[in-house]
Amino acid sequence: MTAVTAAPMIASVDAPLPAWNDAALIAALLAIDPTGLGGVVLDHPSHEAAREWLELVRACLPAGAPMRRVPASVTEDRLFGGVDLAATLTTGRLVVEPGVLAAADGGVVVLPMAERANASVLAGLVEVLDAHAVRVEREGIAARHEARVALVCYDESADDESLPAALTDRLAFRLIGLHVYAVSARTRASLTQAVGAARARHAQVADGGDWLGAVCELASAYGISSLRAPLLAWRAARAHAALHGRDVVTEDDATVASRLVLLPRAVTMPAPPPPPEGEEQEPAPDQPPPDEPPPPPPEAQQEPQEQPDTPPEPPETPPDQDEESDDARPPSDILRDAVAASLPPGMLEQLLARSAAMRGVQGRVGEETMSLLRGRPRGSRQGEPRGGARLHLLETLRTAAPWQRVRGRVDRSQRVALRKDDFRVRRFIERTGTTVIFVVDASGSSALARLSEAKGAIELLLAESYARRDRVSLIAFRGTTAETLLPATRALARAKKVLAALPGGGGTPMATAIDAAVLAGLAAQRAGSSPLVVFLTDGRANIARDGTPGRGKAGEDALASARAFAQSRVSALFVDTSLRPDATTRALAAAMGARYVPLPSANSDALRGLVRTVQQQAAGT
Repeated sequence: MTAVTAAPMIASVDAPLPAWNDAALIAALLAIDPTGLGGVVLDHPSHEAAREWLELVRACLPAGAPMRRVPASVTEDRLFGGVDLAATLTTGRLVVEPGVLAAADGGVVVLPMAERANASVLAGLVEVLDAHAVRVEREGIAARHEARVALVCYDESADDESLPAALTDRLAFRLIGLHVYAVSARTRASLTQAVGAARARHAQVADGGDWLGAVCELASAYGISSLRAPLLAWRAARAHAALHGRDVVTEDDATVASRLVLLPRAVTMPAPPPPPEGEEQEPAPDQPPPDEPPPPPPEAQQEPQEQPDTPPEPPETPPDQDEESDDARPPSDILRDAVAASLPPGMLEQLLARSAAMRGVQGRVGEETMSLLRGRPRGSRQGEPRGGARLHLLETLRTAAPWQRVRGRVDRSQRVALRKDDFRVRRFIERTGTTVIFVVDASGSSALARLSEAKGAIELLLAESYARRDRVSLIAFRGTTAETLLPATRALARAKKVLAALPGGGGTPMATAIDAAVLAGLAAQRAGSSPLVVFLTDGRANIARDGTPGRGKAGEDALASARAFAQSRVSALFVDTSLRPDATTRALAAAMGARYVPLPSANSDALRGLVRTVQQQAAGT
């Protein structure tokens, strides 16, 4: 899904309605039909610009219409409604408390950082936008509250985060590049007056001929598969007609609505309409001109032609195609040309390119996992506060409150009667990042070449770790030991300093290095991360686990450590840096359960690509 660019300034005070920019026009249309249009997505707005735009929306809404702002961490009870704990404990009977959505009936609900809202909250908002009401059916509650609201979502996502398509499909507009613009008191008053008159006229606006079918055909030409898009565009066209004092939808209304609603959802370039009958289509500039017909044969040229007794009648002059009126063209072609003419040059191509780029994003910034110990709060569940789980006191009291009269509590001086089934413990959601553990062979004369590749790969991965929540660690082994030179970190300056001072030379304690990698991988798992171990070595072990030299004993210890590594189920990538890979190194990687890649002439870009591929494969499994 792409976006409509908002102009930075509104026209002068005395400018006619069509001179308003897209931001002001969308604010007016939303105030005319908030329930039918669903809402707006503000794509990465500045806080000052968003505040100014919301003030304009508030001025256009009817007097007394609420505008509620809810945080992304709002709970379901606060948003949709639930048990009024204080009233229930006081009266001894179940008392239902309406939520924010019910209190915002007839107004606007603002949701900043909507991409980080809980999945259950977003699913509930989708249901409210469809039913225009809130239904609460849990904890012995069966209540329904009217919630005819419009939703304004701030999309501040980064990288591969995005709002769910089920939510954005129900919001008519999307604004990107929203800048601060000054709206004078007279302009705001005239806009408010026009919106008030349009709101009273909106119900009487009639369909304008075949423009509804033209909007549907245009949506199909843009590759829009959702049926809600043309429906929202038609509602926007009716609101635009009412705003300009018309009782019937016209071409101008359908054009503006298609540009604001359909064009941001475009995924394909519409094909050009076929030329009218009798008109030859001009060849493309990059195509050669058609071949000329061959000349007639000599016999035909020499044969005399019979002259008619009466002069032939002159052929009828075909009508000029340029003078053909729009009445003879299909409404869909007229609407397509009108939308294209209202855009700056190259705007449609930019929107399509941005849409394709958003659809091509792969991967996620960490996997979401449930936890009872750490992370962002995500409600509660039934259970006892054991093993580090935290008691959710309010949810426990809320569960027990409706049963106090049954359990014999009739006096306010008595304590709350709790049962084992009443206990609720907190739930958390945490995103598991990735810890890439480089285990580098720093032995021998070729250590400098291998370490230079590791340095380049680590620096490239650290540059991406800020957005992906990846951490990078470095273990170097040489002589008789394996040393952790860089614990898991995202600090690029610290990593460069450690890498610059990395020494080299000595034997190859392969078994010790594998044991250190297992410990580092398990430690990353305990910290809530997904480890990936990357070995950069030739695999030719010559130092045993006890520090004694000898290839035979060192090879046996390395195989034993490799089998133990496979049992830990830690993802691994074995990069063979030897000039001539052999079967021994390949067997060692197979015993580890690691992906084996012979890379005699390694480089940082190739190694970075391998690590990213293994990360995506591990996330998919």
